[in-house]
Amino acid sequence: MIKTSPELLAVTERWFEAIRTRRTHVLKDYLSDSSELRFIGTGEDEFWKGQAVRDGVADFIGEMPEPDVWEVLEAEAFENGDTGWSAFLHRVGFPGLGNAFIVRTVLVFVLEGASWKIINRHASLPFPNMEFVGSEQLAIQSLVIAALEDGPELLQTEGLASVLFTDVEGSTTLAAAMGDQRWSALIDQHFQTVESIIKEHRGQFVKSLGDGTLSSFPSANEALLAAIKMQMAVTLTEAEPRLGLRVGIHTGDVVLARGDFFGTVVNKAARITASANAGEILVSDVTRAMVGGKQEFNFSDAKSVSLKGLPKDHTVYRLEWME
Repeated sequence: MIKTSPELLAVTERWFEAIRTRRTHVLKDYLSDSSELRFIGTGEDEFWKGQAVRDGVADFIGEMPEPDVWEVLEAEAFENGDTGWSAFLHRVGFPGLGNAFIVRTVLVFVLEGASWKIINRHASLPFPNMEFVGSEQLAIQSLVIAALEDGPELLQTEGLASVLFTDVEGSTTLAAAMGDQRWSALIDQHFQTVESIIKEHRGQFVKSLGDGTLSSFPSANEALLAAIKMQMAVTLTEAEPRLGLRVGIHTGDVVLARGDFFGTVVNKAARITASANAGEILVSDVTRAMVGGKQEFNFSDAKSVSLKGLPKDHTVYRLEWME
């Protein structure tokens, strides 16, 4: 059933705000990991796919000068199950390039793990990029050409890992109440703290996901210790408002490609996180078994939960971390 989606509207607004404020380094975090990702622009050759988009989106957007006119004329978003889309009309102008113009953008989203990701972006203008931003915007095209010349890059490994997701409960409401500037500063500080804890426990910070993070650890023991420290850091911080952090962990074989993780283990960890409440750490039965009866960890009784998109019920445990 198709319904309006305030959540996707908020995600799209954050995407555009990152573009407007030149925070281009975060744009790839909004993009799908799928090879079916498509990025369509105004130029007749602007039809790009997959990894080239993720590698080049920051430079592509970065080629535009900072706008001096930015006005939202129309904004709407919808979802239907694990798929959604948004449509925006902006009035945008750049210094020294005459009158502002209308930019039409459609973003198509898919639900990956617990996060909405862009699988198709299509933006159009009534004239070529050269007339709009003063350049041809060749960043992604250059990557495509280089890939064709150099051949495919094989950067893939497999192995056992404990995958940890974090997510901030009620972030859309918080962001709206605080305003973009204050919210951005708060979440950036939170990410710095989380990343520091991950490194301290021999983990790998894979990426941020809107207001959440994905990381991996070589052992379940280190993942659990990191999760506890993350929750304690949120509790002890003097920053206001206090974030409601949800953490989920699952352990199993993962596939690493170009610095990102894929596989059912990642999907299950994301779904476990979505089942947690603010202030909770939920772990899978596999992760629980990996640490055995170590006295440093205290778990609740097992409970059975339904995880969206995964068959059957799944056993999870709550890791008690408050003394």
